[in-house]
Amino acid sequence: MSISDVLVTHVADGPWEHEGGPGFWPIFPLAWFLFITAAVIVTIVMIRRSRIQAPRRAGEARLAEEYAAGQIDAEEYRTRLEVLRGH
Repeated sequence: MSISDVLVTHVADGPWEHEGGPGFWPIFPLAWFLFITAAVIVTIVMIRRSRIQAPRRAGEARLAEEYAAGQIDAEEYRTRLEVLRGH
């Protein structure tokens, strides 16, 4: 049997005719696609969440600095912190 006979037989029968079907090979590209898509979505959500929370964290840090410097007392610190956190 020559190489051309093998190629003609392979093309005529299909690439998985003798192996009993395509098997699991389509699962791996799909799994990689889903993994990469999930990683991109998680990254986007985390970036958006950190951008939304950044002003509040900055306010809390400034408030903590004022408390540490003695410019406000503990009761005022707690009150302002509750306002910043929206409670």
